[in-house]
Amino acid sequence: MADSYQLPALVITVLLLPAFGQLYLRFRNTRTLLWFLGFLFACMRMMQFYKVGIWDYTSASQHPWWVAAGECAALIGSAFFLASLTPLRFRLGRVRILYVVPFILPLIAYALLMYGVYRAVTPSGNAFLMFPMLGGLSLFAACAWAMSHRGIPKAIPLLVCIVLGAAGLWICFRVGSAWPLTFVESAMHLTTALLVFYVFRRLSVGTALAALGFIGWSLNIGEALPLFHMGPPGLIEERIIVMSKVIAAVGMIVLALEDQLATNLAGERRERHAREEMEAYTRLNLSRRRVEDFDGQAGMICHSIISNSRFKQAAIVLLQGSGRYQLSGSAGFDDATLTALEALTGRIPVSGFLDPASVPPTIEHAQTFDLDLTPFLVPGDDLARLKLTTVQAIPLRGRSSTEGAIFLAGLERPEEPITAVDLLPLEVLATRLQAKRSQTMMLEKLVDAEKFVGLGQLAGNVTRQLNNPLTVILGYASLLDETEDMNPQAQKAIEAILTEARHMRLTLESLARMSRPQGDQVAAISVTELLSDLEQLHRSEFVQRSIDFRVQIAPALPRIMGNAQQVRQAVLYCLQYAMDAVEKLDTAHEKTVRLEATVEKEHVQILVAHSGAKFTVPARAFDPFVPEPTGEESTSLGLSMCASILRENNGKASAVNFEPRGAGILLELQAA
Repeated sequence: MADSYQLPALVITVLLLPAFGQLYLRFRNTRTLLWFLGFLFACMRMMQFYKVGIWDYTSASQHPWWVAAGECAALIGSAFFLASLTPLRFRLGRVRILYVVPFILPLIAYALLMYGVYRAVTPSGNAFLMFPMLGGLSLFAACAWAMSHRGIPKAIPLLVCIVLGAAGLWICFRVGSAWPLTFVESAMHLTTALLVFYVFRRLSVGTALAALGFIGWSLNIGEALPLFHMGPPGLIEERIIVMSKVIAAVGMIVLALEDQLATNLAGERRERHAREEMEAYTRLNLSRRRVEDFDGQAGMICHSIISNSRFKQAAIVLLQGSGRYQLSGSAGFDDATLTALEALTGRIPVSGFLDPASVPPTIEHAQTFDLDLTPFLVPGDDLARLKLTTVQAIPLRGRSSTEGAIFLAGLERPEEPITAVDLLPLEVLATRLQAKRSQTMMLEKLVDAEKFVGLGQLAGNVTRQLNNPLTVILGYASLLDETEDMNPQAQKAIEAILTEARHMRLTLESLARMSRPQGDQVAAISVTELLSDLEQLHRSEFVQRSIDFRVQIAPALPRIMGNAQQVRQAVLYCLQYAMDAVEKLDTAHEKTVRLEATVEKEHVQILVAHSGAKFTVPARAFDPFVPEPTGEESTSLGLSMCASILRENNGKASAVNFEPRGAGILLELQAA
């Protein structure tokens, strides 16, 4: 029957095809691709089934292969809709194939034989047996498809496949070999309608429209049932089914929009949670004076991680002075896991640990890695029994090696994939931890160095203050010892004075050696790193004193040969002197300290300049207790110690004055 009602439905469906193409380009997944292909084949089927005027290709006797193509398009489209909600695959060699492919191929062969070869007339004899055999192959593929589904008990989809397959075979033998194809198409649409609610797990406009559309689409089986022929001929086939296709298309577009809206809302929630998480980590007070105290707060940091992130188990591993990693803190682990993890960290080698070339990242372009703990396990290790063999690890990278890591496990909502938003706050925390720990280590070394320098200065002062009186005592005691007319008691007293004075002389000589900088192992020193460390460590002190601290380091500076600790101490003496000099300026003058490093021929020059008073006598700037420019006597031996350090490291220090005001100290060291 010619019915123009099908024409607008065809036009609407064709106009919706670009929308499905845009959905695929937007999401780039299998589901949207199968939706697009499904409606493409549905439009092809509608064009074959549509008849108006001279356009009538519905007769299998007159146009057998056109009808066969239309029937194949209907089967392929309905199979693609079903596969879009269960896109399961099996492996054939190195290729992964959708289960829908072996399921639909026998049905396509069935349609081509039935309509193309036999022109919708059921053959007799052995030729008829081809159709149940092809149906059986398709049923076998459907059962394998159902068995591979993991969401529901396997018995339920397997039972559905067996019941529907038995019904299809019964129709083939009792009604005719053409009707099983219509039955299979209807069964696939009805199953798709049920899967819409199972897959999306919500009752919304999109799920309701899509399910209603596929249910109406499945009513084409009514052509074989007398119940559906109570009204005018063609009412079900030509109108309800065709309109259902439009409803299903609109419903699936609405489903995609609902999913996109849900994804956007979930993304906003994750971003808000990430901001709150980052704020929580920012409130952590990580400043400590000693490295041991810093490492001792690792447990508190881990508790903050499991309280604010998706990970409910966290541990911090740090490199110790012994050259081995140690578990410094953890949270969320039971005692057995914690004991096994603590033993494992001692077996992790420092070299190559968390090397990006050998460890895969958790997500692309992330600083978090999927760390396999299996290479570090020993036979009978409890971690293997407890099934903790993989963790997410965020490295704490130092200049030459990985100085620690944050181990993460126990993911909350494991069904949701890990995103960059989940990892970013933790990676920022790891960067902050490493920076603070490095700063704490430098500060500790500096404090220790200052203590030894202070002790050396005290020893030097004591030596100088006592040396002259002791020389007088020894001189007069020696003269008295040479006197001949001295009674034994006096002689004994003089000998006691000489013995104790000589003992005091040895003590003062030891103190004098202590007051001089001790030379350690000489090595190639990076001036850029040394000065950058000093800038990072002391810039806050300049800010507190309202001093403009300017650092200018020439690029590609060569290394110098010397003792790194001594050279660092020499520069620090100069910086301290410059700070003291500019602090004596009145508020009308700009307080500026400049730290510059350049290369001149085979020497590296470090200039510490300030805007304070000039040197009265630059040549005597490094003499101990030299009068300051203000006329007051200096009690600081810093510049004198600086010159001594430079001499021991094959360098020299000189003082210069600038015009119209200001002065500087120039340190020259031999390039390596």
